Amino acid sequence: MRGTRTPARHAVCVLRESSGTRYEGVVPVTGNIFDKALGRATLFRNKEHLRHSHQPMKLPHREREIEQLTFNLVEALNGQIPSNMILYGVTGAGKTAVTSFVCNQLVEKGQQIDRDVFAITVNCRQIDTQYRVLTHLGNSMLEAHEVDEIPFTGWPTDRVLGELVKRMEKRAGVYIIVLDEIDHLVRKAGDDLLYNLTNLNSSLKSARCCVIGISNDLKFTDFLDPRVRSRLGQQDVVFNPYDADQLRDILVQRSSSALHAEALEEGVIGLCAALAAQEHGDARCALDLLRVSAEKAEHEGTTSVAIRHVRTAQSQIEADQITPVVHSLPTQQKLVLSAILLTERTGARGVQTGEVYDVYDQACHHVGKAPLTARRVSMLISNLDMLGLITARTVSRGRYGRTKEIHSSLPPNVDAAAIIQDAEPDLEPIFSSKYRHQSRL
Repeated sequence: MRGTRTPARHAVCVLRESSGTRYEGVVPVTGNIFDKALGRATLFRNKEHLRHSHQPMKLPHREREIEQLTFNLVEALNGQIPSNMILYGVTGAGKTAVTSFVCNQLVEKGQQIDRDVFAITVNCRQIDTQYRVLTHLGNSMLEAHEVDEIPFTGWPTDRVLGELVKRMEKRAGVYIIVLDEIDHLVRKAGDDLLYNLTNLNSSLKSARCCVIGISNDLKFTDFLDPRVRSRLGQQDVVFNPYDADQLRDILVQRSSSALHAEALEEGVIGLCAALAAQEHGDARCALDLLRVSAEKAEHEGTTSVAIRHVRTAQSQIEADQITPVVHSLPTQQKLVLSAILLTERTGARGVQTGEVYDVYDQACHHVGKAPLTARRVSMLISNLDMLGLITARTVSRGRYGRTKEIHSSLPPNVDAAAIIQDAEPDLEPIFSSKYRHQSRL
């Protein structure tokens, strides 16, 4: 006799009577599937202390940079205008963390001595137009009970700027405006916003303002108008990459509060620091590597993090997110990505759309697929850019029109060709066939 299957939690149980007759029944599963997971021992005290968003009370090996910002911003506590600043450095060098730390301390001190000092941070990769930045600044000055928000679209820029000045004057005090990833904003929207912000003090009477720009690109000021450059770059602070010893100190500090004692075997922190130092001294990379290594060890059920967990975590961080993305791409996107990889195999960098399309067209014929139009391929290139598999920057070639400059963003340990062939074996001829490549002048 066969039991009735219900939509509730159940398990299938096979029973046999003495006569040998086979029965299949339904046995309800008791408890919640997360009970076991919650009851499992953990290596972590506080996992958040290994994340980028955590703000520690001390930032090792950034004393000089903290002192430079402090020396400048102390003017705000005296009611004066601090100099505008630009902070340079590679990703993970501590620019954002140091700025956040100093600004928090500044606002806290202002409250203690009854001085109105406000710090507003804008991530210019997320808020990347002049209108949106000004709107964000203006709306961040509203009190909790106020509802007169500047709309996200529809106002002329001069009206938004005027409303910003009005609200700053109403609250008075000194404003520290931090523009994180300012180089991204300048490349996309130009320097009009920086001109307006660095010129705000000429319109303010009871309020003051200074601008701090944070950039990964040392040369981004080359894109600025000379007047903007001279106003914005009154003080420059360069954050050098962390070396392996410095990264080790950072990991020791964070792990002491993030992980239980004896959770790390000898050499784990040193290896995480060394691997991150090879990647231009990125503290974020080091923290991610240690956190994922501990997660791997915990998943295995071991009582400590070993060297092998770090090696596994390194591969996971680089490949685990990319491999399924490449594997699941539609066929035509796989063909376009293959064309980019094949073109770069010739040693070409900054591949242009026309070069990619020429190889793509040949690849389609090698595997018996109908090629799409150049316009459609250009859209697929943009999709690959959004997925993070490539970077595609639109450049102007004067009278020859605009084109995309394309670079692969795949890490060295990800074999995209093998992933594509594994996902669709009929695309294997793409990588074994011969191609005619456009010659460059």
